[in-house]
Amino acid sequence: MDIKSKIILISGPTASGKSKFACDLAKRINGEIINADSMQIFKEIKILNTRPTRKDKSNIKHHLYGFHSVKKNFSVGEWLKKCLIKISEIRKRKCVPIIVGGTGLYFKSLVDGLAKIPDINKSTRDKVRKLQKKIGQTNFYKRLIKLDPLCKKYININDQNRSIRAYEVYVQTNKSLYKWFKNTKIYFHKKEFEKIFIDIPRANVVKNISYRIDEMIKAGAIQEVKRFNKLKVKKINSSCKIIGIKEINELKPDKTNLSLIKEKITIKTRQYAKRQMTWSRGHMKEWHKIAPDNLNSFLKKIS
Repeated sequence: MDIKSKIILISGPTASGKSKFACDLAKRINGEIINADSMQIFKEIKILNTRPTRKDKSNIKHHLYGFHSVKKNFSVGEWLKKCLIKISEIRKRKCVPIIVGGTGLYFKSLVDGLAKIPDINKSTRDKVRKLQKKIGQTNFYKRLIKLDPLCKKYININDQNRSIRAYEVYVQTNKSLYKWFKNTKIYFHKKEFEKIFIDIPRANVVKNISYRIDEMIKAGAIQEVKRFNKLKVKKINSSCKIIGIKEINELKPDKTNLSLIKEKITIKTRQYAKRQMTWSRGHMKEWHKIAPDNLNSFLKKIS
């Protein structure tokens, strides 16, 4: 099997073994790894988002991990722009780009392209955010649907970031975000990709998540959240969605409630894994599904 000429995409639910498989594959084909996880971009958080270790990075080149401030949001478009640059650089070095992560929208933008929506000026951004904060998300969403009815089909009422994005795009361009999506530039032919989804049984995911959370707590996740709190990040920022921050902050950690904190993080992580698997069924139908037990066999077939 010759996949060295391809752009390799590796996805799967959280705790499915994506990162290890990506490293094993990279060693065989002279690959370099690009992050496709929207939470692993943040430089101030590395335990809760299970960022690759120094040992991993010393053996294999890793890109787009831990480079962005938790105080700033980071869009799919920004990721795609950086990813395209990294793919070009890696190929110039005669290496193979391996993109790994669990953020479906990142992969979708790379494979299907992304609409070139005009930049939104600061005054519009500030105006829309102030409005959302003033009237609350529920009323803001109602206004959005009146302004742009197409959004009702694509945006959940509780999704603040997407609601704000759709609102500001319409205010500045007088055109629905989802009409902009129709004007999409494709960067690669679909045949240029080797798309792999690690199809892990749910029981295994549950087991792996429990183990991972135990290790996170031992590694200092609670202390990491305390440091994060000192940065006074706005609650609307996407970094606040990192699983574990809210759960640890809701319960003042001590020896008596540590198991409850672990339980809450475990439940939230399982729910996230379930959403990832649901996404894959709808958006990754043509991906090559490989069970964890068959990953080594796959590696052996590579020429």
